[in-house]
Amino acid sequence: MKNLGIKISLYLNYFVFAILLNSVGIVILKAQKNFGVDEVQASILEAFKDMPIAIVSFFIASFLPRIGYKKAMLTGLALVSVACIAMYFGNSFDTAKILFATVGVSFALIKVSVYSMIGNVTENQKEHNALMSSIEGVFMIGIALAYFLFPAFNNDNDPNSWLNVYWLLAALSLLSFAFLLFTKFEKPEEIPGANVVDDFLQMFKLLAKLLIVIFVISAFLFVMIEQGIMSWLPTFNTKVLHLPENISIMMASILAISLAAGRILAGIVTKKINWIWVLTFCIVSAMLIVIFILPKTVGLEVKEIHSLRDIPLIGFAFPLVGLFIAPIYPLLNSVVLSALPKKLHSPMTGLIVVFSALGGTLGSRTIGWLFKNQGPENAFYFTLIPMSLLLIAFFILKKLTAKNEI
Repeated sequence: MKNLGIKISLYLNYFVFAILLNSVGIVILKAQKNFGVDEVQASILEAFKDMPIAIVSFFIASFLPRIGYKKAMLTGLALVSVACIAMYFGNSFDTAKILFATVGVSFALIKVSVYSMIGNVTENQKEHNALMSSIEGVFMIGIALAYFLFPAFNNDNDPNSWLNVYWLLAALSLLSFAFLLFTKFEKPEEIPGANVVDDFLQMFKLLAKLLIVIFVISAFLFVMIEQGIMSWLPTFNTKVLHLPENISIMMASILAISLAAGRILAGIVTKKINWIWVLTFCIVSAMLIVIFILPKTVGLEVKEIHSLRDIPLIGFAFPLVGLFIAPIYPLLNSVVLSALPKKLHSPMTGLIVVFSALGGTLGSRTIGWLFKNQGPENAFYFTLIPMSLLLIAFFILKKLTAKNEI
């Protein structure tokens, strides 16, 4: 298969960072229990993760092709390997902040490189859409694995036992580093501008286009929804459903698994059905779950729980919202990226990462504030607002792309 080694490397790198990035919800829960912080204080971990992603992406994405995608990804993997080991020995809320800041910086390098490389190893929009959706699907599988990895290392009799997972995460990062090191990138990167300054200006030139503005707002809104739910679902399961900590974390994996399934299916479905109808069906279905399923989950009377089998079926229903919100992000990214010249994929990805990071931070901080001030049983109703705005944005984007205004 053409470019097989490169594609495997992209999958592997994204898989490793899926576990690292989305362990933030688990660490938020552990921080409240082990480090003595409240919900609002704990939610700052999301900002320590997302703000470095936004800042680094903003300043380096446009000229990353000059550095080289391979060098950038190797640097990111090396940094997180060290950060994971530091978290084991640090064992504090401040060390957790440093860990997620390092993960954020590294992921900026990884994501811009991966998204840009997708354009280099695909020939048309259908291939781009399929690879984008499958890579994002593998990302969600990594997230799901995180919800089982952390409980596997957690021992209620030893509050520090969960930290042993960071040795495994460091090993996975080093394994990915080694595989990437020996992978040959034969196709040279396309430089967006005439020099470094011009490279940087390409990002701002993109923002002058209405289609790009509507798109980055859409990316912002989506990640606000996804990250808000994902980061706080373990805490919701603990405080609303009154599940034991390990089971709360494992229950959150249902969201990640449904996100993975949704993204992989999206790559298949959109080959036959126009993306606008796929996304419209998905966002309306997600809103119906929040309106009709969430109240039944909140009102659930949970008896003594010892395993997943003891949880009533309705308790599994709300995390299935992931199946419907899953296709939104990769499909929107693919629609815009595949329409741009390949030399502009890096600055465009920079914009995607910046606004995604800002949306993730605001989403998690907002849900954290709502958990504390409005009650954990009411917090997730907030997601109906960005969902409604997204629905409007889809049709604006469809109109703009139909006119080919890019």
